Amino acid sequence: MRDDVPLASIAAGAWDAIAGGQPFLRHAFLSALHDSGCASPATGWTPSFLTAWRGGALEGAIPLYAKAHSRGEYVFDWSWAAAYRRYGHRYYPKLVAAVPFTPVSGPRILATDAAVRRALVDAALARVADGSHSSLHVLFTAGGEADELDRRGLVPRRGVQFHWRNAGWGDFDEFLGSFSHDKRKKVRQDRRRLAAQGVGFERRPGSTLTSGDWAFFVRCYETTYRAHDAVPYLTRDCFERIGAALGDDIVMVLGSRAGRPLCAALDVTDGRTLWGRYWGAVEPVPGLHFEACYYQAIEHCLAHGIGVFEGGAQGAHKLARGLDPVVTRSSHAIGDPAFARAIAEACANERAEVAQAVDELEEARPYKAASASIDRSTSFRQS
Repeated sequence: MRDDVPLASIAAGAWDAIAGGQPFLRHAFLSALHDSGCASPATGWTPSFLTAWRGGALEGAIPLYAKAHSRGEYVFDWSWAAAYRRYGHRYYPKLVAAVPFTPVSGPRILATDAAVRRALVDAALARVADGSHSSLHVLFTAGGEADELDRRGLVPRRGVQFHWRNAGWGDFDEFLGSFSHDKRKKVRQDRRRLAAQGVGFERRPGSTLTSGDWAFFVRCYETTYRAHDAVPYLTRDCFERIGAALGDDIVMVLGSRAGRPLCAALDVTDGRTLWGRYWGAVEPVPGLHFEACYYQAIEHCLAHGIGVFEGGAQGAHKLARGLDPVVTRSSHAIGDPAFARAIAEACANERAEVAQAVDELEEARPYKAASASIDRSTSFRQS
């Protein structure tokens, strides 16, 4: 087991072999975040990767960061940090196993076998036990990994995102045909209003994007983030590195009116899933966000046989656009035993609230009673 091995010192092929196929876990994507300085000690994200080796071969890793704050994680623990301070302890630095600035579920304990996985988790927990970090937070875990961490005694936490699932519709009109009359009418009105203003859209694969396209996208992204008093975490250098790394796994939606660019949205795909990641506009136009971020993404999935569109967290307005509530998972180890018990109790209450919220959200789905984007026997809840 080796601590604090720089990603740059690990061969890309070796890393990608254990990371799997998700674009956000690729060596090139993480390197773009590091090399651009967006995820670096200067921004409060200190890479502190754990790795396991045998005979010089990489057999496991955790993309682990020592954090000096809680920004850019999307699993919010500000109240925990404040309570920890009141309790008389320092909450930072803490350890976060995650892809920075990326609320996408996927593997976090990357390993070739179960023994390596256990050893990696042991090593991460040891950093909390020795007092060098207040806590360990494994964010947006998936499937069996989350279950494994539950069994290891980490505190389970739940959140809600909104995803769209392709039921095999032939085109967008057929998809809308599964909606109730009023919901279908609303979406069509959204699209007609934009068309009446002369607003048009194109979807561009990453290999066709120019430096000018990236400059415009970043302008949109920064304008919109700042309009909402939010920090635009990523820089143009970072986005261009990501574009070069992912190629045609990038899809950029560009909206314009009378030849003048209005907005841009950035999606990422692996051919099976499309992830909506960032968007922005240079001027506010009603309906622009829905079209650029949801309708265009769904049309792209239908055109290319992509099964899932992950629209991200927040915004019950996504339900009316055909996205469904999906429970996300994370796992937490808190160093102080008394504080850990309080966090466990709070998370238990929160899990009950999330389950109730999902029930209520599902009732607001736009589909006809006899038509749905998924088999209703499939539950979105993950205990």
